[in-house]
Amino acid sequence: MYRLFFSLSVILFSARLAAESAVSVAQPALRTAYNEPFSSEALVQLVVGLLVVVAIIFILSWAFKRFSGISPISKNMRVLGVLPLSTREKAVLVKVGDQQILLGVAPGRVSHLHSFDEAVVDVDAKQSTFSARLGEALKQRQVDQDEKKADE
Repeated sequence: MYRLFFSLSVILFSARLAAESAVSVAQPALRTAYNEPFSSEALVQLVVGLLVVVAIIFILSWAFKRFSGISPISKNMRVLGVLPLSTREKAVLVKVGDQQILLGVAPGRVSHLHSFDEAVVDVDAKQSTFSARLGEALKQRQVDQDEKKADE
């Protein structure tokens, strides 16, 4: 990833130098066009340059995540719950196939604590997400307001 970033920056820098040298040889008067720092041309160039840099950063971060070699998430194995035991240790409940496994996780070490043949945590139960809770709260608020108007 660092080699890709380095080679991309070298290519862009060399292209910029080649363009500047071509402009300075062909038309030396163009080099003095940006003497005033707050001209509209200078501000447009600044904004466009910043947008290009931000776009390159987003593209490189996407490419790094996409091609980093991390395998995709599997439906047959997932984390069901995490319980912090101290600042550096935690207990993790993992579902592997039909079996649930309790693991102890510490810096540099993962220990198998227990395997459950029967499900300890019901995975199929509808998990309450933020959007579901927000929807319920808004419905309850609307019902309360309707009751208040009916009493008046």
